Amino acid sequence: MHRSMSILGTKWKPILIWALRDKKARFGQIEATVGTISKKVLTSTLRELVEDGVVSREEFKELPPRVEYTLTEKGLALIPIMLKLVQWDNIYSSEIVSEKIDFDKYA
Repeated sequence: MHRSMSILGTKWKPILIWALRDKKARFGQIEATVGTISKKVLTSTLRELVEDGVVSREEFKELPPRVEYTLTEKGLALIPIMLKLVQWDNIYSSEIVSEKIDFDKYA
């Protein structure tokens, strides 16, 4: 449990994993999706997720430089767990969730 929480145990890591669940994304796209994260925190959190093997970072040798992030197999394995958390939140949270999620898509 300690090892798992070290991978997921910050505020931003689960949010970034969730943001990458369906697609590859560039730094600016991730930043726009997440919204309130600083560039410094986004950079360090993505770096940690890459080091943990949860996210893959692909550099393209072109001008201007381009980098894309995507979930690895290890990262994709977290999505069913996160879906359970979303379902739990939908049941027990007093907030109304505006995001529509196709749970069957990940089954």
